[in-house]
Amino acid sequence: MTGSSSASTNISIKLLIDVSAKKVLFAEASKEFVDFLFNVLTLPVGTVIKLLKKDSMVGSLGKLYDSIENLSNTYMQPNQSKDVVLNPKMSNCGANVPFLLPNADAAMDKKFYRCRGDSSHNYVTHDPTGMCPSDCGYKMSTEVTFVAGNDAVTVATEGGGFVKGVVTYMVMDDLVVKPMSTISSITMLNTFNVKEIGSLQEKVVSVEMKEGLMLLKASLQCKNVLTSVFLS
Repeated sequence: MTGSSSASTNISIKLLIDVSAKKVLFAEASKEFVDFLFNVLTLPVGTVIKLLKKDSMVGSLGKLYDSIENLSNTYMQPNQSKDVVLNPKMSNCGANVPFLLPNADAAMDKKFYRCRGDSSHNYVTHDPTGMCPSDCGYKMSTEVTFVAGNDAVTVATEGGGFVKGVVTYMVMDDLVVKPMSTISSITMLNTFNVKEIGSLQEKVVSVEMKEGLMLLKASLQCKNVLTSVFLS
C-alpha cells in the first residue's frame, strides 16, 4: 500500500451496533480510516487479486492470475514482462496512507528509468527491464530523479492522504462515507427505524493489517461490510 514509513499501522474506529439486529449501523472514523478506504480504490486489479489470493478469493480472476503466473516467459512479447500484470505499480496519489494492507510491491518507491543508450529519447518507465520503444535495442534501465512540484509542499503541510483531518467521518455498513454530525446521526437512527435506544451499543475496534485484508475482501463480496468484518 502506498504510504510513508511514519504512517500509523494501527487505527481505531467507533462502531454503533444495533445489538438486537446484530448489525453495525455506522462507524465513527478518523481521517486515517477514510484515507485507507479511499486508497483501496486506487489498487490495480492485479494487486487486489494478489493480496486476496491466499484468502480464497471468490471468482475466476484468481485462476487467471495463476495461469499468468505459471505461463512461461517464452510466450511473452520481448518488450513485456509478466510483472506488469502480476505486480502492477500502484498510484502514489494516496501518500501517507496507513499501512493496513501488506506491501504487495517493493517497487512502490516510484523509481523512474530512461533509455540506457540515448538520453535524448523522451521515454520514462517504472520497469527497468523494459526495452526502449525507439528500437535502439537498449533497456530502459538508467534511473532518473523525479522532482516534485509545489503541490508536494501543500500535501505535506496538510498531512497527506485524501481527506482533511479537521472533521470526524461517518462510515456506513456498506462503506458510504460522509461527514459526521449530530443531526446526521439522529437521521440515521430514524432511517434504520431504531425504536429502542437501549439496544444500541458503542464499541471501539482496532483496525490493523488483518482487518484491512478482511475489509478489502468483504467489500468485494457483500454490502454489510462492517457487520461482516467486526461482528462475524
